[in-house]
Amino acid sequence: MYTFSPKLKSTSIILLVVGLVLFGIGFFLNKGISTEKIEQMMEAVHASGHNAPTHSSEMVGPQDHAAHLEHAELQVHNQPLASLHFVAVFFFGVSCAVLFFYCIQHAAHAGWPIIITRVMEAIASYIPYGGAILIILMLLNIFHQGHLFHWMDPDLTDPNSAHFDVILFEKKRFLNIPFYAFRTFLYVIGASFFAWKLKAQSKKVDDTKSKVEYQFLYRWAVGYIVFFGFCSAAWAWDWLMSIDPHWYSTMYIWYSMVSCLSSGIAVIILISVYLKKNGFLPQFNDNHLHDLGVFLFATSMLWTYTWFAQFMLYWYANVPEEVNYFFGRFQHYSPTFLPMLIINFLLPLLVLVSSSIKRNYKVVTVMAVVVILGHILDYFNMVMPGTVGPYWKTPEVFILILGSILFIVGLFMFTVMTALSKLKLIPTGNPFLHESEIYEYPF
Repeated sequence: MYTFSPKLKSTSIILLVVGLVLFGIGFFLNKGISTEKIEQMMEAVHASGHNAPTHSSEMVGPQDHAAHLEHAELQVHNQPLASLHFVAVFFFGVSCAVLFFYCIQHAAHAGWPIIITRVMEAIASYIPYGGAILIILMLLNIFHQGHLFHWMDPDLTDPNSAHFDVILFEKKRFLNIPFYAFRTFLYVIGASFFAWKLKAQSKKVDDTKSKVEYQFLYRWAVGYIVFFGFCSAAWAWDWLMSIDPHWYSTMYIWYSMVSCLSSGIAVIILISVYLKKNGFLPQFNDNHLHDLGVFLFATSMLWTYTWFAQFMLYWYANVPEEVNYFFGRFQHYSPTFLPMLIINFLLPLLVLVSSSIKRNYKVVTVMAVVVILGHILDYFNMVMPGTVGPYWKTPEVFILILGSILFIVGLFMFTVMTALSKLKLIPTGNPFLHESEIYEYPF
């Protein structure tokens, strides 16, 4: 039985509190930015010669100075919600992707990962808490306390408005506030239900050691795979891609999901190695670490494939209203957009390609941290250009982002490790436990 150490618990609470304080400081600094200051920031951007739009709305409606200033004000004051949004979506996606990975193992009747199934169940325990944050963000947006989602402005679908946008008018059957709210509740409640049900069924398998109960665990795992397959695509549309509702990509749903899946495997590695090094999970060995390293390497390469395929298709087609998505990132986010390929592709490729290195605890855990940081940067590049635009190189943004990351990481750590302390680490009722205990990679 794992015991949540007071030191680690204190660390998680400190992270949570410091994150809240930093976010509060950044919030009040942001609210103190005057219209005159924003106008100066806008003129500085225009004077730099970087005029590529970061959002499709910049090409619709009036194009005079007043309209540009209004848009800049919305972008600057989006900084707090946007900073929290991308981190919240990322960690919710990570916990859901870990549960997906867990269900794949049960559906495949895989023996090797049974030793770490409790780790995956504990990570999935974050789902309702991360979902609650996303529901709060959703409510703030639909009540117009934020402007992350441009399509929520009713003027854009009013044919009599000067800001009328015919593309959004045609999409409003899907992009409308009541349906968006319903879908958000569906994703959060559905994922929370599956997290609870799978944990409860796994405990029942331990208590009864019944193959019939294990069969029910298998069926619920298949059910979550179906749920995740549809809903992870839909929440990528709703929470990420609809930030710029003129632009769309058929690769985007896989791209955003694989980013979370790779990070989720990295989190599994970190917690499993932590338990091993502290004597709570002695059954975890080099062979389990090797297989997790294989998945970390494979998902990193899959992420690179989806990133490149998405980018190449738009570059090759050269459709002006579509490639603006990338032009804005090249011009305004050049320090983060392409350099993240070094973290998310090049480093995993060079370090994890060796089979023997995948058995090195220090190297694999360092790479797990690198992958998580790299994909946080990936989600930053998904959200910030369309919400904050070119106004991200300010002290307020860095304070807000640091505060958001510390707060969510603290909450994630506290929730996951608390859940882990309430679980029996070894699933003694699972019929594949012995196979996992004696598992040895054959090559």
